[in-house]
Amino acid sequence: MTSAPLAARLTRVAGPLFFPVTAYGPDGALDLDAFRAHIRGGIDAGAAAIFACCGTGEFHALTPEEFGDCVRAAVEETAGEVPVVAGAGYGTAIAVRYAEIAEAAGADGLLAMPPYLVVADQDGLLRHYAALAAATGLEIIVYQRDNALFTPETVVELAKVDGIIGLKDGHGDLDLMQRILSAVRTREPDRDFLYFNGLPTAELTGLAYRGIGISLYSSAVFAFAPEIALAFHRALTSGDDTTVNRLIDGFYRPLVELRAQGRGYAVSLVKAGVRLRGHDVGGVRTPLSEPQPAHIKELTEIIERGYALLGDTEPGADA
Repeated sequence: MTSAPLAARLTRVAGPLFFPVTAYGPDGALDLDAFRAHIRGGIDAGAAAIFACCGTGEFHALTPEEFGDCVRAAVEETAGEVPVVAGAGYGTAIAVRYAEIAEAAGADGLLAMPPYLVVADQDGLLRHYAALAAATGLEIIVYQRDNALFTPETVVELAKVDGIIGLKDGHGDLDLMQRILSAVRTREPDRDFLYFNGLPTAELTGLAYRGIGISLYSSAVFAFAPEIALAFHRALTSGDDTTVNRLIDGFYRPLVELRAQGRGYAVSLVKAGVRLRGHDVGGVRTPLSEPQPAHIKELTEIIERGYALLGDTEPGADA
């Protein structure tokens, strides 16, 4: 953990937000050495923050002990170079427990994922995240998706809660997000609330989110093709829309279309990409399944095309 507030460190970032996969050995147990190497590769490649044990990191498949070990390893490997944000989820009591583990492990913040399974009303969701914020000293980013969708009025109330610093949108309703931004800006004009594009391959909608003022985004691609992710990030933030569209047309759109061909591919396809880069992080845990061999072959070709679009940059290993 660093002394600087997480919100300040994420306000203007110079690189993508890195969501590492969780590494397993041949026996299915955690491989913390491989995990550390994956983290180190991301830092060296230019990651602006590490989001450990979140969706891409199979938070759902980790025991509390494994979760703590992974967060601690990420904190130790970063050594304060970039902030570490850990996942937290399930019901309120369990989310609080994961927050305690993350705080003890030295994390800088939490990504609060939707409560498990239940569909709650707005008041229940607000009380859930407020209770989580009250139980931890870590700053919290609330993840909107699936069964945790918010009205603009609820986000205004979330923005008032001490410790809640932002909203990550994994739902993709730009009309709703524009109304959320407007409501918070109008009702809480002095509040520097952060917003993140958190769709599975956020780069595909980067131009649209940038258009309503959201520049922060999670990059699953950075886990296995950091040079492509960095080139896209530079182009998007500098207004080089020609490069943005070239990478969307030749790399990101084909990747998203491939991802749509299998359930769980938002995680398992990313992990396959990391292995293709020469970093053995193992497979995914059940209930997820590995991508079909034909889809691995297609992923290989998409990655090769992506690097070809960068010109003189060639794919390396152990990213």
